[in-house]
Formats: sequence, structure tokens, C-alpha cells
Amino acid sequence: MQERRRFQRIEFDAQSEVRTPECSWPIKLIDISLKGILAEIEITPLLEPGDRADIVIHLANNIVITMPAVLKHQEADHLGFEAENMDLDSISHLRRLVELNLGDEELLERELDHLIHI
Repeated sequence: MQERRRFQRIEFDAQSEVRTPECSWPIKLIDISLKGILAEIEITPLLEPGDRADIVIHLANNIVITMPAVLKHQEADHLGFEAENMDLDSISHLRRLVELNLGDEELLERELDHLIHI
């Protein structure tokens, strides 16, 4: 299968949850990118592909990334979410997290440029 990803996935673990207006579920992050997350969940949420939810990621120093997202796929206990428009604070924190983990500013700039043009 041809690789179609244009965003580097970063293995990352932080206290996280999926939130809907009705409920929230804890998740274990597997990886994160500028375009979404892959997570593991113990409790099957009442979500179907296409449903929207907020992914809330708690970082150090009370920093929170809130990623509005759409569930793209679910395979057993793995959920793949695609990010939607984030607030400025959240995207800034996510950008910094990706930058620190990529260690390559040029690669980060290419990813940001691609994200802007989607």
C-alpha cells in the first residue's frame, strides 16, 4: 500500500480524553500529528465514524490542547481522529510539541505549509 501521509506522527503519551456534549472517556494516546491522533481506548465510546468530538490533551504546567476532531476509523480498541479547526492557543501548543519532537524546523515548516493548503 502506498503511504499517503504527509504529516509526521509522533509517539506521545499524556493524560487525554475524548469529550462529547453527552460524555467523556479517557484515552491513551499512541501518536499525534498536526492533522490528528491515534488513540487506544478501554471503554468503547458511543461514536461512529463521522462523529465529532473534542480530544483534550493535558500537558505539563496546566497546558491543555483541545482538538476538535472527527472520528475517521475505529479498529478494535484503536480510534483514529482527524483534527478540525483548533483555537490559537491549542494549535500553538501542538505546533511547539511537534517542533520539539521532530527536531527539524524545515520539516515542520513543510508540514505547516501543507496544512494551510488543505
